[in-house]
Amino acid sequence: MDPTKDPNFKSPQELDNESLQSNTDIPKIGPIIPYVLADYNSAIDKPIHPRKYKKNAMKRKLAASMTPNKDTSKNNASSSSGGSGGGSGSGHGSKNGIIPMKQEELQPVSAETSSGSESETSDSESLGAQPDPIDEAATAVAKVAAAAAAVNNTVSAVAAEFNDPSAVDPTTSTSEFVDSSSSVPAVDPEITSRIHKFQIADLEEVPHGITRQANNLKDYQFPTHRLKHRLRNPNKLPLVIVACGSFSPITYLHLRMFEMALDAISEQTRFEVIGGYYSPVSDNYQKPGLAPAHHRVRMCELGCERTSSWLMVDAWESLQPTYTRTAMVLDHFNEEINVKRKGVIKNDLGERMGVKIMLLAGGDLIESMGEPNVWADYDLHHILGNYGCLIVERTGSDVRSFLLSHDIMYEHRRNILVIKQLIYNDISSTKVRLFIRRGMSVQYLLPNSVIRYIQEHGLYVNQTEPVKQVIGNKD
Repeated sequence: MDPTKDPNFKSPQELDNESLQSNTDIPKIGPIIPYVLADYNSAIDKPIHPRKYKKNAMKRKLAASMTPNKDTSKNNASSSSGGSGGGSGSGHGSKNGIIPMKQEELQPVSAETSSGSESETSDSESLGAQPDPIDEAATAVAKVAAAAAAVNNTVSAVAAEFNDPSAVDPTTSTSEFVDSSSSVPAVDPEITSRIHKFQIADLEEVPHGITRQANNLKDYQFPTHRLKHRLRNPNKLPLVIVACGSFSPITYLHLRMFEMALDAISEQTRFEVIGGYYSPVSDNYQKPGLAPAHHRVRMCELGCERTSSWLMVDAWESLQPTYTRTAMVLDHFNEEINVKRKGVIKNDLGERMGVKIMLLAGGDLIESMGEPNVWADYDLHHILGNYGCLIVERTGSDVRSFLLSHDIMYEHRRNILVIKQLIYNDISSTKVRLFIRRGMSVQYLLPNSVIRYIQEHGLYVNQTEPVKQVIGNKD
């Protein structure tokens, strides 16, 4: 976040270093990029003896050829004995590899919901059941007829409830998305969706296992519902990713940044990601086009709770009465994860270890660190030295050249991981707000649930922003 947006902003020369000091206990964890190859868990730079390597290669080849036979014989033995004592698949392939495998927990939710039907299908196939095609067709027709009747009854009931007789008629064109009797400001019909109220899912319906954030500090609780409490690989180091920003509104680029960071960390480092957080800025951040904090927090929750299995939203920064420096936000996460919860469980013995926390940012934010009288040197040393930064390159920004020229960032270069976009994505919240004001479509730029929330609350419609900000901003 740009510190100059703070209404009480003071230049670094006016600040007292004592007021910037941090009192949180940060765990001593190595940099994101090892100093030497020997820092890796496996000795990838160890010399190879030709005779020994050839002998081990023959052993590996023999073991690979023998493994399927062992599994087959075991399965045959278990099936002949009535199915007692099943065997489990071997997972040693991901244990010895240099590049860690992707986390199995980060699979789409649909993979879990379809397991029941798949198991039923496999059971029927194993029993050799072959239904009659005629009976199957008759059953399908009956199901379709019953479903059609249920839909008609539902439409009639909802139409009667909302006193909207046009809802029963499928040829009716549209209905108003925003209720005229509500206190929400009137929205141009061209901007609203051409669907009925009863066709929209309740945005306040919280999915199972999700914890929504409070609207005040009194009821605030740190979200941990998707934070892993135990490492999958005890040889790795735990890592939490934090993204600070306005998120007004959250877009698909904000979601993709976390996925790109996850890929880079899995392939290039020895860390294991145990959670990711959005931290929207408070209303004291003086920036045109900023929606109220509670709206931005809710949009972030809608954006990630139905599309991700590891991302969360923390409202602590948005609930603060004053602007909070990025260094203090990272201190807050360290306090909640490492101090209060004692980090994460490392192994089966219950040993715990500290979690490394890193800031996820775009290339434009990092370039602002080089502007004079914006960032205090102490904050830069604290953020880059004690935590670290994951930088996602954006179009038109040369992050690597900037790191080379910036003294403080070059000093902490091993704690900075530059992430290159393989598929460039330049969606910006500023452009999304402009499209909404102009009555243009924002479909496929941000999640549908966020679009519906914006329409329902009439956000960004009657706002104005400086032309310079609209043209040059990349938030």
